[in-house]
Amino acid sequence: MSSSFGYYPPQVSNNGFTRTKTISVTSGKGGVGKTTFLVNLSKALANLGKKVLILDGDFGMANVDIMFGNYSKSSLYDVVEGKKHLVEVISNVSKNIDLIPGGSGVYEAQNLTSAQRYILLNEVSELEKKYDYFILDTAPGISDNVLYLNSSVEEIMLILTPDPSSMADAYALIKVLNTRCKTKEINIICNMVKSEMQAINLYNKLSDIADQFLNIRLHYKGHISEDLNLRHCTQNRRLVLDQFPKSLSSQSITKIAEKLVGYPKEEVPCGGLQFFWSHLFSVAS
Repeated sequence: MSSSFGYYPPQVSNNGFTRTKTISVTSGKGGVGKTTFLVNLSKALANLGKKVLILDGDFGMANVDIMFGNYSKSSLYDVVEGKKHLVEVISNVSKNIDLIPGGSGVYEAQNLTSAQRYILLNEVSELEKKYDYFILDTAPGISDNVLYLNSSVEEIMLILTPDPSSMADAYALIKVLNTRCKTKEINIICNMVKSEMQAINLYNKLSDIADQFLNIRLHYKGHISEDLNLRHCTQNRRLVLDQFPKSLSSQSITKIAEKLVGYPKEEVPCGGLQFFWSHLFSVAS
């Protein structure tokens, strides 16, 4: 497979790491910087020597490849249709970062035959040995597909901004994940804030409401400072960690990545790529 711009051959890690941490980046509404955070977080993890695999699960606005200057011709849909193997649609978009363009294939995967599912799961088992982190970009909102994908991962990162509508929509997503999917913990990233104090106050407001009405724990995992450099890079489809590595937003995102890397790699029943893909293909793990 080749790409018209910015293509790198897929890289294979020999770090011996055999369990991949699965993370979703999600939001209650659009326009909160979800995908911008995801690509820059991936870059920060890669800078720390971690191998990252991204799945673009935002069917309506799939654009992760564009943020890396890479225009994908294949996607998970080609795998679902039997036109390609999974490894053939994975492209290396930056050092230590590979991408699976999802498109409609993310949702079509739920309708595979049993034989097709097990063939794909065998391919997935090989991916488990190559990546430290699998990061999923979901669509915003509370559609069934968003809920389904978020419930398939080990850790959810929800992006929140000071916009009142962001607070309302974030709570709506948290409520549905808790009541329908039995999600018990969600991590909160506060974006577009003027200071960490503002971020913590924003988190506390949401956490207080959740504590009062829901059976769920919210965890503050960091903030991203309001930064014209980040806005400029996003508008020009560039990564702020590449263009302005010492900017406030780059430093904020790097701190989040450093905390993530510092987490103990616990062996939990729902962890790893095998669980995610088994859930996606509706195969009992």
